[in-house]
Amino acid sequence: MIKMIKNGVHGLDDESPQQRSGTHQHSFLKFYTEKETNSKVKKGIGLRTRGRFTGFAEEMWSMLRGSLVVFILIFSWVSHGSASVTYDKRSFIINGQRKILISGSIHYPRSTPEMWPDLIQKAKDGGLDVIQTYVFWNGHEPSRGKYYFEGRYDLVRFIKVVQAAGLYVHLRIGPYICAEWNFGGFPVWLKYVPGIAFRTDNGPFKVAMQGFTQKIVDMMKSEKLFQPQGGPIIMSQIENEYGPVEYEIGAPGKAYTKWAAEMAVQLGTGVPWVMCKQEDAPDPVIDACNGFYCENFFPNKDYKPKMFTEAWTGWYTEFGGAIPNRPAEDLAYSVARFIQNRGSFINYYMYHGGTNFGRTAGGPFISTSYDYDAPIDEYGLPSEPKWGHLRDLHKAIKLCEPALVSADPTVTYLGTNLEAHVYKAKSGACAAFLANYDPKSSAKVTFGNTQYDLPPWSVSILPDCKNVVFNTARIGAQSSQMKMNPVSTFSWQSYNEETASAYTEDTTTMDGLLEQINITRDATDYLWYMTEVHIKPDEGFLKTGQYPVLTVMSAGHALHVFINGQLSGTVYGELSNPKVTFSDNVKLSVGTNKISLLSVAMGLPNVGLHFETWNAGVLGPVTLKGLNEGTVDMSSWKWSYKIGLKGEALNLQAITGSSSDEWVEGSLLAQKQPLTWYKTTFNAPGGNDPLALDMSSMGKGQIWINGESIGRHWPAYTAHGNCDGCNYAGIFNDKKCQTGCGGPSQRWYHVPRSWLKPSGNQLIVFEELGGNPAGITLVKRTMDRVCADIFEGQPSLKNSQIIGSSKVNSLQSKAHLWCAPGLKISKIQFASFGVPQGTCGSFREGSCHAHKSYDALQRNCIGKQSCSVSVAPEVFGGDPCPGSMKKLSVEALCS
Repeated sequence: MIKMIKNGVHGLDDESPQQRSGTHQHSFLKFYTEKETNSKVKKGIGLRTRGRFTGFAEEMWSMLRGSLVVFILIFSWVSHGSASVTYDKRSFIINGQRKILISGSIHYPRSTPEMWPDLIQKAKDGGLDVIQTYVFWNGHEPSRGKYYFEGRYDLVRFIKVVQAAGLYVHLRIGPYICAEWNFGGFPVWLKYVPGIAFRTDNGPFKVAMQGFTQKIVDMMKSEKLFQPQGGPIIMSQIENEYGPVEYEIGAPGKAYTKWAAEMAVQLGTGVPWVMCKQEDAPDPVIDACNGFYCENFFPNKDYKPKMFTEAWTGWYTEFGGAIPNRPAEDLAYSVARFIQNRGSFINYYMYHGGTNFGRTAGGPFISTSYDYDAPIDEYGLPSEPKWGHLRDLHKAIKLCEPALVSADPTVTYLGTNLEAHVYKAKSGACAAFLANYDPKSSAKVTFGNTQYDLPPWSVSILPDCKNVVFNTARIGAQSSQMKMNPVSTFSWQSYNEETASAYTEDTTTMDGLLEQINITRDATDYLWYMTEVHIKPDEGFLKTGQYPVLTVMSAGHALHVFINGQLSGTVYGELSNPKVTFSDNVKLSVGTNKISLLSVAMGLPNVGLHFETWNAGVLGPVTLKGLNEGTVDMSSWKWSYKIGLKGEALNLQAITGSSSDEWVEGSLLAQKQPLTWYKTTFNAPGGNDPLALDMSSMGKGQIWINGESIGRHWPAYTAHGNCDGCNYAGIFNDKKCQTGCGGPSQRWYHVPRSWLKPSGNQLIVFEELGGNPAGITLVKRTMDRVCADIFEGQPSLKNSQIIGSSKVNSLQSKAHLWCAPGLKISKIQFASFGVPQGTCGSFREGSCHAHKSYDALQRNCIGKQSCSVSVAPEVFGGDPCPGSMKKLSVEALCS
């Protein structure tokens, strides 16, 4: 990739010669010394230009003042260059065409290959140009030098699916990714490379990082997937959100940043490289912004495009936390503000979040669901109204594109918290954004001799500087509510996991307490710590009944304490504090008492300063208080260790490993017992609706379908947070607009249909705490009801039909309803034209209500898969409250 030289590029006729030669002269001289130019040409990094070569050569000659070698090399770039992705401050330029790029993150391992084509098509239908994905190092190189690119990790197949849909790719190689993914994407073996320190100016780390980055780049080149080769990859990212780390560690961080950028550029991909949250990204790497809002971000050089690499569509769910939701209105507002303020690339993180299958969730304590309140939900269905509202936003932005890529904005203040951003090109293209930043009050503004209404906390988009086709706070798309319909219950068998004991042949005994991951290498969540306590007959507690207090301090993340094979208690941490302490009376008897501590990891950390040094497991102290000799510190005693569970060693979760004779059923079935394996078989239900397991009757553990790991379940961890309602207006944060308080953080667990056979599917559940398997049900996710909430005179993309005419906003707004294929509107559950209150599922009449609100909807919609109704007084029997702003709220059932 190389920095775009503005002159001579197609689409820049609106700039004066002074603009072309002025602000970029310094940057050109900085980038293209004789040495740098030679190195870039040798590595195949070219510059593709279109336009008048004569003026370009004259300006180059005057700037370089006799540097003939450099001139000849630049001449060869213009004449024979192969790169087709360039940029300047206004936009990326792909094959000579300027584009405002709208992107969405879809992570290939968080869905199945069978889901990919439909997900990509829904993204395209939603108005996306680009699919952005991380590359998952620990998935691709689980053991050093042994690579895996199959199944959900078939990166090439994923990119080719994107290419087949006609979309571009932003490949975020990292290879640090964060992403709430186990260990931030790093393979665990990397932690044990001698002398290594992650993400700093460290030789062993840089060797490993460069090796994997080179591996991925070479793979993409061999498959001809970079844009200059005719492929879809138009940009790549090196590192990830490193700026805050660099700030903390100082000089080694700066040196590492410089090295990482130079290493990436020297790989010769022919496309730009990006660093996000990296204010000092070295040239020619583009720095980019991540966050809920990025309108005030600008890159570190004025010739780089303004990029929003992560517009957070919601937030992740953690076990023990409430479910985050980001209103569609606020997300659209954030994007519109970014675009109005010279933004040229916007990526939704996530557009489809998917599922943390297996043990891929990081954190620790990140849930198995990675739904992220994304426009496409975990199961692959559009999340309405977010998906539809953003689709309409993207259409409005694309209508503005000719002006956005050809001019700089003029900003006019229309009043307190009111602005107009206007783009006018010499070609005649004009686009305006009218913004109301007040979170409480609506406003009337005069712009271009026309009055416009602006709801609170909103931006109106006028692609012709006259007609409003979209307002971020006025949702034209319908809302939908999904339901989980039970389709199967199960008949179970159970197998009791043994409580491990010290000094047996399948254990290792050492002095003192050892860190968990050093022993398990993260091959399992589970590690047993075991020792024995000998109680003499003369211990005082045997007479008083005041049993000793066992205190166990652990670095995390969960701990089950067994005394003589019986569960004595469980403690667990949380994302903000993974450390735990067990302290309770334990029932000891005369003789030898077996103490068995089952330490459970809930994913390795994915973010934080040198998170590779963080610990897990029982590190002590471990004490026993209340003996005749007082308090005994057991930390330095001999401890036995056993990696994993017996059931794991027997491979009970695999199809071939679950035929143990020790499975029981019927009256012998274990009920509400800790450390129990459950097994059943079932047939796949008909249809194509997504499937999930309702695990609300269970406690904590893991789930497998036909040997594939669904992930960790933990419905016993009750969600806590702020679930006091939601107003779209005002600054959003991850603690705002939460739902689900008091229930499980995650109740349903996605079962990909591609993992199922028509019959004889095997379901295995390992339960740590003790649950009731009879309550587990297989459910289908289906559309239950749809809603519309449309204001009278609301902006509509239909207004684009009159762009270029003398008319202004003359079309009526309409409410559109549609049920999923195979379903029809069976009932109008609620309808009110006036000033109804509430939201979908909880609408109620307000102080003004048209008494014929139901008539038109019942007449036009019942028995149909889709319908529309104009939002106007005459449709509902007249104006119920003249002078008031009215809307239609409707809720319909699908069946």
